[in-house]
Amino acid sequence: MTQGPAPQRDEQQVSAWIERFASTLMASGFPRMPARVFVALESSDSGRMTAAELAERLQISPAAVSGAVRYLAGINMIRREREPGSRRDYYYLPDNVWQEVITRRDQLLARWQEDLREGMRAVGPDTPAGRRIADTLDFYVFMGEEVPNIVKRWQERRAARTRNAPHPDPTPPPHTTPTPPAKAG
Repeated sequence: MTQGPAPQRDEQQVSAWIERFASTLMASGFPRMPARVFVALESSDSGRMTAAELAERLQISPAAVSGAVRYLAGINMIRREREPGSRRDYYYLPDNVWQEVITRRDQLLARWQEDLREGMRAVGPDTPAGRRIADTLDFYVFMGEEVPNIVKRWQERRAARTRNAPHPDPTPPPHTTPTPPAKAG
């Protein structure tokens, strides 16, 4: 059985999704314009866009794009490239951007642990503040131990998904529990 042509993009729905997902990122502390630019790049079929394309897509000024891409590049969530002989920069998401974010977060957790140990020594480990800091430190030590395992499992899952199907939807519909396959019998 052959499949029909791939569904066409609905640019109104894409624009609405960009704003919705950007709002979700903003709710977790992401600045507004970088969130919008990041999601616009995520939604781009080519995987890369110029500053002018981003400004047009998002209906924002070139200055807003400039500040957003500077922020995103500074935290390594986007990359910039220039084609030989061109003066136009293209912005794109690196492969495994979320894996990189988590890996960098792991490095940050290690620094936080050192700072928390110093704080615990400063306030005294047996004081109420020392116990709160110790609990926070324990959480970050736990996270530091688990993040490498999570990244490894993600790499294995991604590799298996890539081998088995080029572009499956990896998530079940919202608010459902995945149903195990029926046993043959």
